[in-house]
Amino acid sequence: MARNRELDPSASALDHFGSELRHLRVKTGDTQDELGTKLFCTGSLIGQIETARKVPTREFAERVDQVFNTGGEMGRLVGLVLRSQLPSWFRKVAGLEAKATYISIYEAQVVYGLLQTKDYARAVMGAYDPNDLDTRVEARMERQRVLSRENPPALTVVMDEGVLRREVGSRHIMWNQLAHLLSFRDRPDVNLQILPFKVGAHAGQPGMFTLLRFDNDPDIVYTEDFVQGHATANPATVREGTLRYAHLQAAALSVEDSAAEISRVMEERYGSQSAPDERGLA
Repeated sequence: MARNRELDPSASALDHFGSELRHLRVKTGDTQDELGTKLFCTGSLIGQIETARKVPTREFAERVDQVFNTGGEMGRLVGLVLRSQLPSWFRKVAGLEAKATYISIYEAQVVYGLLQTKDYARAVMGAYDPNDLDTRVEARMERQRVLSRENPPALTVVMDEGVLRREVGSRHIMWNQLAHLLSFRDRPDVNLQILPFKVGAHAGQPGMFTLLRFDNDPDIVYTEDFVQGHATANPATVREGTLRYAHLQAAALSVEDSAAEISRVMEERYGSQSAPDERGLA
């Protein structure tokens, strides 16, 4: 069981969450083990979260809300906690993403983060850095909640065909990821287009970029390199990004043809959903 230590609730969202959890537990007179039993976890985990040594999941926070009848307070707080686990250079962009009215993305290498399954995200994020993977994946899943809110942004995604064919994790993970992409085809606020290999040279060759549009703020272009991201509202850059995106959309398959292409790749490259994952076979 983690030893108690004094927390400064104003130090971070994680410290605030731990302090609130301890306050709720002490108020009811529960020990860490007793609360763990109620939350279907160990008392040690309760202690680690109370002392800000462990990042809570959304599932954990929502169980706390149920047990203590807090009206969703801990669920709201865990959103801040998980956002604080994003890379420091991306946190501002994630906040802008959550406020945007329209999001337009071109992706050349991987499925866009808002559309990734948990297993796919784990495989992508763990390919280079396996450290603290559970927390990082949970933070990415939390970021996706923007698409399930009452008024989600209109999302347009153009993805290179190579994203579909690059096996990330396993055939099973890829099948489920492509099936997840297809699950958006009936949503009018999400448009997904595939840029086929046959297009050849195209306007997106410099790499991925995102256009963020707002009701009352300037448009923003966001790009990434292998170290960090870069966001700018420079009018000339925004205009260049907008023009490039228009060319990419014009060259890409239609939304309907893109869904058909995803289905075809699922069947031909990754097999049926019930097919065994062959990676472990000798």
